[in-house]
Amino acid sequence: MEFNHWHDRWEQNQIGFHEGQPNVLLVEYFSALALDKGSRIMLPLCGKTVDIHWLLEQGYQVVGIELSEIAVKQLFEDLATTPTITEVGALKRYEATNVVIYVGDFFELTEEALGAVDLVYDRAALVALTEPQRKRYTAHLRQITQNAPQLVICYEYDQSIVAGPPHSISAEEMRQHYAEYFELKHLAEVPVEGGLKGTCPSTEHVWYLEPIN
Repeated sequence: MEFNHWHDRWEQNQIGFHEGQPNVLLVEYFSALALDKGSRIMLPLCGKTVDIHWLLEQGYQVVGIELSEIAVKQLFEDLATTPTITEVGALKRYEATNVVIYVGDFFELTEEALGAVDLVYDRAALVALTEPQRKRYTAHLRQITQNAPQLVICYEYDQSIVAGPPHSISAEEMRQHYAEYFELKHLAEVPVEGGLKGTCPSTEHVWYLEPIN
């Protein structure tokens, strides 16, 4: 993911990746995690995802980070709430009841600014990044969340047929990033109806990453 490209997509409203409904795999598998109400859930590279609405409605707190301030402003408009905006280092912090979203570079987010989280929900971050970026991303994510559990939804497909993003993430790559720190539980494998971007057979995978004590 290139920063300028991402800003351009939002400025030009080229956001076909945005889902207008809560992610069906999140809704189907989230209850299996048995997470206490009031738990704090982190969404990296969150955009203005409707998943945030759904998580708030279920009684959870949300903290996210997003590069595009346009996306974050639209998120709070959709939530029909006016956030308090402050500056935290190189980031902007948008805050309202039970939701905090940082605007800026993910790698500028510190453990102190983030605060404690009970779960990372990664549906859009890992798949948005190139392979070299993913190595840095997963290391930083583990560090700032203190290896909090993760629910990860990703795609797998032949990337020689169609280029990402979303990028293809294999089980082997998941193990390379996370197996030293987590027990990887593969919850589901679901074919993408019509294929990825309508051209390439693809499968969505749901992973639960449970920290190794």
